[in-house]
Amino acid sequence: MKIMKEIIKDSLAKSTSYNTYRKTVSDLLEIGKSTGSNQSDDLLNYSLLNDKRMSRLDKKTTLSEETVNALKKNKNKQTWLLITEGWCGDAAQIAPVINKMSLESDAIELKVVLRDENEALMNQFLTNGSKSIPKLVVLNENDDVISSWGPRPSIATKMVNDYKEAHGGLDANFKKDLQVWYNKDKGENIQKDIIAFLE
Repeated sequence: MKIMKEIIKDSLAKSTSYNTYRKTVSDLLEIGKSTGSNQSDDLLNYSLLNDKRMSRLDKKTTLSEETVNALKKNKNKQTWLLITEGWCGDAAQIAPVINKMSLESDAIELKVVLRDENEALMNQFLTNGSKSIPKLVVLNENDDVISSWGPRPSIATKMVNDYKEAHGGLDANFKKDLQVWYNKDKGENIQKDIIAFLE
């Protein structure tokens, strides 16, 4: 089994910028495909919806003054390695916010990798044994892991856990409610969670 340092190095070599990731998602959609090793009508439909969602959030996401100040104060060189896929509804809400945050700090570089192309990396950051995304892995200047976050902001995580406990799983109604929550929250919970581990 590869050691973490090698896994990180391999994944960074395969990583792209956020803008390249967005272009990859759009280019694949033009030929009727989603990202990832599995292809289906459902994944394609999710990806089409998410592409529109990300385009809107790329334009409309604003960061709080508290977030901007915390990011400007951060002088520690970091790489933010985001594990994602174009079909993931949570990722479509979260990735644009993380991108906006990374742009506020000269010390932070955001790199994006696809989950299905980086299985060894994903296996190091499972959530309750599952390959849940998005996952943000924070690396220091030596590419050592200093933190990880995801797949959802803290309030959404509690909503998911509470609903699973009450209903035994997640259904279409809950997923719709979760997207409504993301839209109302406007990325505030994501910002607060990530700023907390910067300090």
